[in-house]
Amino acid sequence: MASLFPMLDRRTLLVGLGAAAVATGLPAATWAQGRRSFAMSAKPESLMLRPGGAGTPIWSLVGDDVRMSRGETFELTLSNDLPAPLALCCRGIDGAAAAEPLLTRAPLASGAKESFQLPLRHAGTFLCDSGLLGDGQPRPLRAKPLVVLESERIAVDRDDVLLLEEWRLRPDGTAAAPGTDAKDTTPVYTVNGRTSFELSARANERLRLRFINASQRTVLAVKLESHEVRVMAIDGQPAEPFPARNGALVLAPGGRADAFVDVAATASILLHDGKEARSIGRLTLSSEPPLRPGPLPPAPPLASNGLPAQLDLKTAQRFELALGTPADWARPADFAASSPPAFRAKAGRAVVLALTNRAAIATVFHLHGHHFRLLDRLDDGWKPFWLDTLAIEPGQTQRVAFLAEHAGRFLIEQVPTDWASPRFVRWYSVE
Repeated sequence: MASLFPMLDRRTLLVGLGAAAVATGLPAATWAQGRRSFAMSAKPESLMLRPGGAGTPIWSLVGDDVRMSRGETFELTLSNDLPAPLALCCRGIDGAAAAEPLLTRAPLASGAKESFQLPLRHAGTFLCDSGLLGDGQPRPLRAKPLVVLESERIAVDRDDVLLLEEWRLRPDGTAAAPGTDAKDTTPVYTVNGRTSFELSARANERLRLRFINASQRTVLAVKLESHEVRVMAIDGQPAEPFPARNGALVLAPGGRADAFVDVAATASILLHDGKEARSIGRLTLSSEPPLRPGPLPPAPPLASNGLPAQLDLKTAQRFELALGTPADWARPADFAASSPPAFRAKAGRAVVLALTNRAAIATVFHLHGHHFRLLDRLDDGWKPFWLDTLAIEPGQTQRVAFLAEHAGRFLIEQVPTDWASPRFVRWYSVE
């Protein structure tokens, strides 16, 4: 099976990471300025992770799936029914300083409830991640996707989320939380909470598949056999469409990618974690007649969310950040909002960050509040997509740039790609 991912190992995973409702189908979302309220609870649950075994106790975010429209405000009431504090992070939502965890929202105590609002400026695929304080807790936590629909009609027949999650099972069947010793554990991966996922579709049906790597530590590649997987958006932001290399999408923990797939045959859905490939599901060709005589023509790019077409790197503020070292960084449970910032950016200016990974393993960098461009080696251009998450190889320096357009204080995170390693945070301001 590994031959389906040519030469794919931990290093090439990271290299890969750097590198239609037609007429009467899905309705177009409207540009809405309204507010919609949702309720979620963090509570104990169980998940079937062992064939024929009992359910594995976990913690989970429970509530309705969130699908909203660009321009709406997402109002969430969150209850913590766990015996530990909780800090919910909505990855990819730009400019929501008033709801930033640990800075303007203190950790939610056991038995407590809070409400907050997120303005949904951008359409895309986002993630409600409850793992910010998850290191070393008694049980691992599940995440929930957050989908924001475009204001214009998108030429697809189906729109499905594939939430990839990683679990580390001990011999007694319990699951180890991230930030704890993974010795003698076995990795198990699920798609939408199932160890074997099946999606049925008709021939020539166009699917929009929203892939989310909700693993807390591992860079994952996911591949759909015998199909072109055409990438349309990365980390919630539209990209110039391109076919995934070798048909595989490579996602850092917390990373997302939207892809269009025109169904042609029954195919396996394969996952590679840098060590081995495994089947995690199937796309099954329906026995119904083809939806149309042939596949649709290639789709045009998704409409821009309004991020700047150009960044003025000549006048950019420049800062260096060392990753892989705890100096000046704090574990989320020990973070103090009164700590000094990693940097202060001036509103309206471009910012260039030089990110140097001093750890012996790959480290993942998360930027809250803004999306960034990955710069070319000579700072003379950038990759044609936006990111909020980046995995950086050991000893490597990557430079990223963003426009500081949202005032406030926002977190930055670093986490090594090792299950037992801790997550660290700092913060920055735009003034």
